[in-house]
Amino acid sequence: MTRQDTSARHDIATGSPDAMDLRPPVCTDAVWRLPVTVCRITQFLGEQTASALLERAITSAGNTLKPSTIRDREVVPDFRRSRSRHDFAAPELMAAIDEVLEAVEHTLGVSCQNTEPSYSLNAHNDGDFYRPHQDTSTEFAPRRLLTFVYYLHRRPRPFDGGELRVFDAALPLHTETAGRWQERTWRDWEPEHDSIVFFLPTAWHEVRPVNCPSKQHADSRFAINGWLCSPTPRTAEMTRACETHTRP
Repeated sequence: MTRQDTSARHDIATGSPDAMDLRPPVCTDAVWRLPVTVCRITQFLGEQTASALLERAITSAGNTLKPSTIRDREVVPDFRRSRSRHDFAAPELMAAIDEVLEAVEHTLGVSCQNTEPSYSLNAHNDGDFYRPHQDTSTEFAPRRLLTFVYYLHRRPRPFDGGELRVFDAALPLHTETAGRWQERTWRDWEPEHDSIVFFLPTAWHEVRPVNCPSKQHADSRFAINGWLCSPTPRTAEMTRACETHTRP
């Protein structure tokens, strides 16, 4: 062994600066994990209003509920299984969202000025689920600025499961490293009656499988979920025209 080899071994053993420079400062498999911010409000509408809205949701049976779709048009039961009604009206919910919107915008760092709501009623019954996804994977997704989900169900809760699982952002520190899905971390949010959650559409999330022993429609996990969307180009043009016309 040469004197140079002996010196190198001594440097590594003693942790000298020269040896430390040869080692990467951070492991190449390191992953940066950031919890996704979720705004959650409980007892959002109050007992009387929430109960009335639940009864309207329960009566939405028969032909008014259709199999839920992905990408706004495809029925894929291996990926999403539930039933939806897109013409369900909930003006009281929209009015309540307007009241808290400023605080939600501040918390999530998003501006929803002049947005348009787009939402539907969804019912998850026994065995229903929605696999991990983002709300940014459709042709209408670029208009979506804020996701909201409002929960309704009978009490005591007649089902198990159905949690909203929101995954932490997981970004490899080294760009050449591809993160694996099974390594993700998450937080589950209970679908509590008369509660609402807000989060950004870019967040990865899923609906955990529902176990509803009765299998009755009235015992479903009901949710009114949707987005606040930027206006269509035509709507934005009309808005600007009105503002110009009314300007002193």
